[in-house]
Amino acid sequence: MTTDRDPKSILREVFGYGEFRGLQECIVEHVCGGGDALVLMPTGGGKSLCYQIPALVRDGVAVVVSPLIALMQDQVAALREAGVRAAAVNSSLPPAQAWRVIGEMTAGRLDLVYVAPERLVTDGFLESLGRAKVALFAIDEAHCVSQWGHDFRPEYRGLGVLAERFPGVPRIALTATADAPTRGEIIEQLGLTGAAVFVAGFDRPNIRYEVVDKIDARRQLGAFLASRHDGESGIVYCMSRRKVDQTAEWLATRGIQALPYHAGLDNSVRSANQQRFLREDGVVMVATIAFGMGIDKPDVRFVAHLDLPKSLEAYYQETGRAGRDGLPADAWMCYGYGDVVAIRGLVERSESPPERKRVENLKLNALLGYCESGECRRAVLLRYFGEQHAGGCGNCDTCLNPVDCYDGTVVAQKALSNIYRTGQRFGAAYLAAVLTGADDPKVTSNGHDMVSTFGIGGELDTREWTSVYRQLVAGGLVEVEIEHGGLRLAPQAWPVLREGQQVRLRRERKIERVAGRKKTPKGRSIDAVLGAEPDRDLFAALKARRLELARARGVPPYVIFHDRTLVEMAAVKPATLGLMACIGGVGEKKLEAYGEIFLGVIREFR
Repeated sequence: MTTDRDPKSILREVFGYGEFRGLQECIVEHVCGGGDALVLMPTGGGKSLCYQIPALVRDGVAVVVSPLIALMQDQVAALREAGVRAAAVNSSLPPAQAWRVIGEMTAGRLDLVYVAPERLVTDGFLESLGRAKVALFAIDEAHCVSQWGHDFRPEYRGLGVLAERFPGVPRIALTATADAPTRGEIIEQLGLTGAAVFVAGFDRPNIRYEVVDKIDARRQLGAFLASRHDGESGIVYCMSRRKVDQTAEWLATRGIQALPYHAGLDNSVRSANQQRFLREDGVVMVATIAFGMGIDKPDVRFVAHLDLPKSLEAYYQETGRAGRDGLPADAWMCYGYGDVVAIRGLVERSESPPERKRVENLKLNALLGYCESGECRRAVLLRYFGEQHAGGCGNCDTCLNPVDCYDGTVVAQKALSNIYRTGQRFGAAYLAAVLTGADDPKVTSNGHDMVSTFGIGGELDTREWTSVYRQLVAGGLVEVEIEHGGLRLAPQAWPVLREGQQVRLRRERKIERVAGRKKTPKGRSIDAVLGAEPDRDLFAALKARRLELARARGVPPYVIFHDRTLVEMAAVKPATLGLMACIGGVGEKKLEAYGEIFLGVIREFR
């Protein structure tokens, strides 16, 4: 049952937006009408509105399943700023306060309640829901229910009970990333057979994708930040806790507000660091994959990977935390042969059943293909999720600086033959030394200065041969021996060696100097959007005022207004409250609370 409130009116009056985007309107109408839905929409695509607006249209309270306390707190704070009656029930609340929220829920005094999956399926909470009028259930980060997903959480499996206990209540499951097996398991585990499936597309055109050859990862990262993201917020992912700590410390010595985050830190330290990242501008979080899911910070201007993620799905999810506001952002990855060995080792040494390992290796192979491809990054990434892209996106490294690909059959034959001649037990660096005829004591002591492949690879240098071996691994012609990182021939290698089956390879780009690079004139991605210096100065003043207000209210700055809203203010420079109301993201409640304050800042620049 629905109220007489119109979704478009709510969109404008509460959330401050004039029009729905993409599939939002279809999804909202479907759920408002009582239909179940599975929604796949990229991060930053507006998933939250797909259940928040139906929650305000339908009678009763919407129950939102969310996996993280930080996400609940941010969403609740943002909704309250917009005038929506929202609350959360989680382990951070004292029992008396939690029961107070539950009482308000059953009494019909709340529009939305956020709850963790493990709390929702308890007998006590389900009984409380039975006494409430429930408008809908929204299951966020729904890929967590799938064992094939990258963030599997067993507690999500219990959510299937909602279909049994509340058969007439619509359920909407939402995720930013799910391949075909993951989608199938979401539907099966949550009892969503017959639900409408909305796939909004996975493209994030505002994100620039770039993969660089790992030479000196930290110094490469430092150059990347100095040249493009000076003073901006971002996330740096590392594989190990030790590397997280070392990288954060190194960045701090260079004057960057860098904080570590991993499971080995004390809970209070993790929480404090996360709060600083969410509530301050220009903080860089250096983290393991323990950080990020559900982080609602819209002004993350970059996500950098110093190590290879586990799959393209994980990569897409992690990079999707950049540029949620739709403004320019970077997804930058530093990738090397050692990463392949490390990830393969994690998969093979895990206690997963053989089928699980097989799937994880297939996912890793797809990621390696992405890294080594000379094709448009966006086209490769979207193809993995079943979405076609013509390529030539103009916003990835291979489009902006096209890769030279060539017939590498002879080069591949030399590389493969070298693996065979040296006993199929050495790594890429050693094999490159043999091919280039290096004066290396290890090569001599093993007698490999006498094999037929010694010195036959003079057309390439050591770095280029290492790249060839990476490409052969990515192409499935070479396998990695887990314990010591040695390379051996895969069955697919023999048609190349014996029959001359063609192999296409890409040439390595010349090494860019990573030290002493000067910052470009537009060293911050936001400057490229604002253009004129007066607009950039006004934007900085608006941000400063927003930060003051956020600190006074104890909320993250983006809960007041997103960067995108401030960018529009700086460009349009509204002179009246009526004109301010036309700025995207300025709803009625926020106009009343902050309109005159921000108009005052703008007047100083007119």
